[in-house]
Amino acid sequence: MRGFWKLLGIGLLAGCRSNEVVHLLNASFDPTRTLYEAINEDFARTWLDSTGQHVEIAQSHGGSGKQARAVLDGLQADLVSLALPDDIDQISRRGNLIDPLWSTRAPDGSVPFHSAIVFVVRRGNPFGIGDWADLARPGLQVVTPNPKTSGGARWNWLAAWGASRLEGLDSLATARRCQAIWKNVPVQDASSRAATTTFALRGIGDVLVTWENEALLVARELPEDGFEIVRPAISIRADPPVAVVDSICARRNTCEAARAWLAHLWRPSSQEAAAREGFRPSDTTVLRSHSRDMPDMRLFAAESVFGSWETIQREQFGDSGIFVNLVLGGRP
Repeated sequence: MRGFWKLLGIGLLAGCRSNEVVHLLNASFDPTRTLYEAINEDFARTWLDSTGQHVEIAQSHGGSGKQARAVLDGLQADLVSLALPDDIDQISRRGNLIDPLWSTRAPDGSVPFHSAIVFVVRRGNPFGIGDWADLARPGLQVVTPNPKTSGGARWNWLAAWGASRLEGLDSLATARRCQAIWKNVPVQDASSRAATTTFALRGIGDVLVTWENEALLVARELPEDGFEIVRPAISIRADPPVAVVDSICARRNTCEAARAWLAHLWRPSSQEAAAREGFRPSDTTVLRSHSRDMPDMRLFAAESVFGSWETIQREQFGDSGIFVNLVLGGRP
C-alpha cells in the first residue's frame, strides 16, 4: 500500500506542467451514479492543488455487461468501474485494451469498496421473507434484473446458489431452489437501477433482490413508503472492480490522471464517500463507523464457491451454462 501511494506521489509531481483541462470518461455500472459524483469533485480539487491542472470526469452509466460491450465497441472510456471482474477481463481479453494484470495494480484486487446482496420488502414484510428459501415459495413475485446485461443480476444468482450450497443443500436441491426463485421473477430489467425503479416506483413485485447500497438508497429516499431491508443469513461479497483502460488513455494522453483517480479511491475521503452511499469501504475503520447501516454479515467470496471468474462465466452464464439451462431452458 505504501508503495502504491509513493507511485501516486511521483505521478502527481510529474503532472505539474500544464494548465489545460484533462477530460476523463468513467464507464460505470448503474448504482454508482451519486457515489462517483462526490468522489470526482474531491479528486478534481486534489488534482488541481497538486498539479495546477484542471480535470473533468464525465460519467457513462448502464448495466455492467452493456458498459463492457460499449467499451469494446469503441466507447472512449479512460476508466471502467464495473460490477464484475469478468466484465473487465472481457475488455482485456477480447479488446486487448486493458493490462491482463489490472487487478494487481491497485490494493484489494482493485476493489476499493464492496457490497452485499440483500432483499428489500414492503412495509411490515407481509410475506415474512427472511432467507433465500422464502424466495422460492410459489406465488411470490421476485424482482431481479437480467444476468445477460446486468452484473448485479449475476451477483444475485451467485448469491442464491452459493448460499444454498453453504447451507448444506446438494447440487440438485440448489438447482431446484434457484430455478423456483427465478420462476417467480415477473420481469427482468436490464440493470439493477432499472429493477429498483420497477419495484420501488412502479410497485411491481413482493421482494427486490439487490445490492445493499441500492437497498439503503430506497429506504433513505422513500421513507414514506416504509421499505424494509432483510439481510439473509448467508450472502455473497459483491466486489465491483475498477481499472484504467490502458490503450484508450494512452491514445488520449490521460493515463497519468486516470491512474491518479483510481488511486484516489483508497483515500479516506473516498472511503467515507463510499460508506455514505451504502458501499462497504475497504478501510475497516470507516466501515465500523457505519455499522448501523452496514452490520456484520456472513459473506462469501465468489471464487471460494465457484472458482475463477472465467469458470464462473462459462459454467454459470455461458450459452450452455447453468442459468441458461435452468431459467431459459427449464431443465432442473
